[in-house]
Amino acid sequence: MIRVLGLAGILWLCGLSPGMAMPELWQALRSGEAVALMRHAEAPGTGDPAGFRLDDCSTQRNLSAAGRDQAARLGERFRSNGITGAEIRSSAWCRCRDTASGLGLGPVQVAAPLNSFFGASGRAEDATAGLRQLIAGLPAGKPAVLVTHQVNITALTGIYPRSGEMVVLRRDGLAVLGRLAPD
Repeated sequence: MIRVLGLAGILWLCGLSPGMAMPELWQALRSGEAVALMRHAEAPGTGDPAGFRLDDCSTQRNLSAAGRDQAARLGERFRSNGITGAEIRSSAWCRCRDTASGLGLGPVQVAAPLNSFFGASGRAEDATAGLRQLIAGLPAGKPAVLVTHQVNITALTGIYPRSGEMVVLRRDGLAVLGRLAPD
């Protein structure tokens, strides 16, 4: 089966896209050459309940216990790859903020361009432009992790990430360098 899959298939099974190998992706993140665009950790369901409010986590779809554990494991993965601190930006949704803080890599700053536009596809173009501006304005030479939602990542990259998955983007030009699977 491996012969049939080829290199691209093997990389896909490992959670990587053809492009940079895993050690090079981590090096690009450590150096600040790249940014990690991460989907929040496991939160059962899709979307949010009707009438949810951003200022009340009890009204939203939130991380499960497995999602909280996943966020902690992802943070350990950053540390084991030499990233002990980073610029952390998050969507205002509780599941994103909880994922970002669960990484344990530094203070979390909420950034509106990371907010979901699920159910409001007419906002996709403006939201994606805002995300591009956010990335362009990040401090140079420092690791950066942006915790957001599937719709935001897909609109920018065309990739449909799993919960906790990271899409690694080159800061200049936003080319996709690869993907890092959540586990």
